[in-house]
Amino acid sequence: MDGSVNRRSKTAVVILLALPALFALFDAVSSFSSNRNNGSLISSGLKRQYFLYVPKSYDRAKASPLVISMHGAAGWPAQQRELSEWNRLADSEGFLVVYPAGIEGTGPRIWHVERGGGLGIDVRFIADLIDKVATEYNIDRTRIYANGISNGGGMSFVLSCRLSDRIAAVGLVAAAQTLPWSWCTDPRPVPMIAFHGTADPQVPYRGGVSWVAPKPFPDISVWTAKWARRIRCQPKAIESRVAPDVMRLEYTHCADDAAVILYTIEDGGHTWPGGGPLPEWGLGRTTHSIDASAVMWAFFRAHPLRR
Repeated sequence: MDGSVNRRSKTAVVILLALPALFALFDAVSSFSSNRNNGSLISSGLKRQYFLYVPKSYDRAKASPLVISMHGAAGWPAQQRELSEWNRLADSEGFLVVYPAGIEGTGPRIWHVERGGGLGIDVRFIADLIDKVATEYNIDRTRIYANGISNGGGMSFVLSCRLSDRIAAVGLVAAAQTLPWSWCTDPRPVPMIAFHGTADPQVPYRGGVSWVAPKPFPDISVWTAKWARRIRCQPKAIESRVAPDVMRLEYTHCADDAAVILYTIEDGGHTWPGGGPLPEWGLGRTTHSIDASAVMWAFFRAHPLRR
């Protein structure tokens, strides 16, 4: 990796330390075997790692969906696995899950979600990872989905713009967005589902700066509306309450039967709704009124890639 990418990595770490991993380190009690990765590949001249979960129900004779779930800055694959609990759904629904690891340079692992060479390196890695998993397992190429938390959620946006011919739909949880909308010029209407807490101490729901960001984050509801406009949905969204602390906002009649949905968690923190435990003192409250992974999977299942 060249020096410019390393400098961008340092900048991104300062901007994107919006992740639960740093706090979870104080509470995590796990063995090395449960936290280590189980796969690697060479991409852009770098050794990149990942953790792949294949359910016992996997049948080589049947094409299986693939879910890509990305950790936040300073996180790692096993941490994202325990936080999102995607493996539980993979067992019951019969899909594969891969948890890729961001680049670890002079600082914690991150995803490059700002302009620069690092962004292209990470996009290439995800493309190469899809290819590798698809050579080893029978993957349904129309049902490959990406999701992530915080910095990983920002990477999901990047993939919706750079790999829209391969990623059917994306999911964002407490996403840290640092790229402007003008950066994304891909015309394909990518379906998107998002979850964000109104009391997120890292990535403010109403936008603005936080202790982790020298530059302001966008307002979440405005960001969602812009995504809906990007994929040509009807401008008026349908709002409904799905739990005492959860509001659902859906944009419909989008191009190519896509959709945009935002779940707002009232008084929710920088956490994964319905997911693994995180320290409330540092990240805020985790709601269990809804299960983000289960809701996300239902959305993914309804939105295969249109060829």
